[in-house]
Amino acid sequence: MSSKGCQYYLFFPCVSVILFLLSVSGCGQAEEAVYVFRASLLVNEDHSWYKALAFFAERLEEESGGRMKVEVYPSEQLAKEIEAIRLIQAGVIEMTVTGALLSNWFESAVFCELPFFFTDSTEMLSFIRGDIGQRIEKEMIQRTGLRPICFFQRGPRQLTSNRPIRHPDDLNDLIIRVPNVPAYVTAWSALGAKPTPMAFSEVFTSLQHGTIEAQENPFALIHDAGFAEVQSYVNLTGHVLSWVYPVVGEEAFQELPEDLQNIFLETAEEMQAYERKIFLAKENIVQVALQEKGMEFIEVDKEAFKKKCQQAIFNSLPLDMQRVYAEFQRTQE
Repeated sequence: MSSKGCQYYLFFPCVSVILFLLSVSGCGQAEEAVYVFRASLLVNEDHSWYKALAFFAERLEEESGGRMKVEVYPSEQLAKEIEAIRLIQAGVIEMTVTGALLSNWFESAVFCELPFFFTDSTEMLSFIRGDIGQRIEKEMIQRTGLRPICFFQRGPRQLTSNRPIRHPDDLNDLIIRVPNVPAYVTAWSALGAKPTPMAFSEVFTSLQHGTIEAQENPFALIHDAGFAEVQSYVNLTGHVLSWVYPVVGEEAFQELPEDLQNIFLETAEEMQAYERKIFLAKENIVQVALQEKGMEFIEVDKEAFKKKCQQAIFNSLPLDMQRVYAEFQRTQE
């Protein structure tokens, strides 16, 4: 055999070994792919949702060994709430926090924020963990392509304004910003106000310029959004006891290997407990802070509010949801 042939003979297996090693290395890199989840939030960095998602991001990266990362964008930097849902559906982003807005896609989501439906948080938790709560989660995946990974309880929604509101008769065509949820429009219209659906990021400026005269949200969001600068009164209507879901696009979730899916959901349970803890710690603090900033708290005739709009809310529901409404109310009597 010539020396040239010998060189070729020796070289060929070396190339094979190198290609094999590169192939093995490439497989390893594929197995260690990094999955990035971009989360769009309507709230700012001071809110418990943002802090919970930041906690989730840290724990998820830690538990997955860096294979999963979450980027959290507050204050509707990426999109307004309804747009964020559509961007997830289009595969542009992966996560958000949402609730009754989903009633624009499927009917049962209306109960996430139905005015004057629950009397206390015990009733609400019973509902979330019961048959209808399970139905909401199932329909969310089927109808919207969003997967709920846990839930956050919200504080009661209160009405803020620049004149005191003690009774529905005091509303007198008051222009109130509401989220784009049909039940809210129905309730406030029945109460005599003029509800105006609007993205949350536009509310402060609209109050400042007088485009709207009032808005309604839980204490924490009233505080964190700085509404004390443009509103004088917190009218203690407590008209909605509600919850929201941190959600992930179902397609993005299904792209995860099974081990990472398990880590994702287990870490979400940690996030729920973490958010609840900081929410409760903050709830009383923000009420004091709002009063210190000059907002006056007004006691209202809650029964008068409920009585005036409850039938209109019930009538606005589809027949199937009316049956759910009536049955749940009977079980609580």
